[in-house]
This record gives sequence, structure tokens and C-alpha cells, in this order.
Amino acid sequence: MHTRRRFLMFSALAFVSVILAGTTMSREIPEGIVKSLASGNSRELSRHFNETIELVVLSSEDVYSKSQAELILRSFFSENRPVKFELLHTGGKELSRYAIGNMKTEKGEFRVYFLIKHRDSVPLIHLLRIEPVQ
Repeated sequence: MHTRRRFLMFSALAFVSVILAGTTMSREIPEGIVKSLASGNSRELSRHFNETIELVVLSSEDVYSKSQAELILRSFFSENRPVKFELLHTGGKELSRYAIGNMKTEKGEFRVYFLIKHRDSVPLIHLLRIEPVQ
């Protein structure tokens, strides 16, 4: 009887842990960022940018204003329409998080890296890199 009770307690704790992990993950990386990357929506993605953002997309590499970065991404997405985006890894601390993902497009596959920092408790992208997978 004790073995069965332990098993049930362990199962319940494992279930709760999985639910909490999923909840924590969704708070770490805003869903709007993931959806914007998956759909290639540069306008929606730029709503999550800091006022200036370090952006590396193919041959464009610099610190850009929010609007400049949105134009560069719009051009990238028009030439490389995303088919699928998936997060591979996230990490960091409470006020700064990073994520690494894969973006499959009609023309190839890209690795996506971004850094999110909270400003006035709003998570904003400060760094975004989109590089071809070799």
C-alpha cells in the first residue's frame, strides 16, 4: 500500500512540476515574439523591441532604432518567408532572458538568437541575431 501511495504522490508532483514549468516558460519568452517570428510579421515583432536594438540579419549588423530594425526585418521576411519557428533553448535570470531558436523558411534554415531585458517590468528585445545554419 505504501508503494502505491508513494507512486501516486510522485505522479502528482511530477504533473504539477510539468504544469508549472510550462507556465514559467511562457512567462520567460512572450508568446507574441514567438508568433511574430513564426509568421514573419516584422511589424508585430517590432512592438517587442527596445527603443534601440542590436540587430544582426545577414549583412546588416549594427545598433538600430526600433523603426530601422523593423524595416530591415520586413525586407528579410519578404525574401525569406518563415514556414516554421521553434524555440530550442531559453535561459537567463529574472530580469534578462535569452532564447535560441530555429527558423525554417522557404529558402533555407536560420538560427535565431535574442536577448530580452525588462524595462519598467515590460520585456523588450535588446539583441536579435538571425544567421543562416551552415
